[in-house]
Amino acid sequence: MARYIARYIASLWLFAVAPLSAQPMPARFDVAPAAQQIFERDWVLMNWALKFYDTNRDILLEPPEAAIAAAEFRKIADADSDGRITPQEYRAAREFILARY
Repeated sequence: MARYIARYIASLWLFAVAPLSAQPMPARFDVAPAAQQIFERDWVLMNWALKFYDTNRDILLEPPEAAIAAAEFRKIADADSDGRITPQEYRAAREFILARY
């Protein structure tokens, strides 16, 4: 009787674990780099970046494309060339992009 119960518990465990192990596991979880997060949060910047920096025209901003677009945005936004973008500079650059492009 004990052997029957042990087999029953083992089979229950096997059936419970088998579906979990059958699920494909992603190779890794990628966290969006800061350059991509900027464009994901702001539709104006995303449209601008897709228009000018989506080189393969897949309507997705890949990390290298986002890095180039972010560098260009920094050139537009950093008015006083101190290496930082203040909220006022960000808003002004966003308005400039919205009006011009």
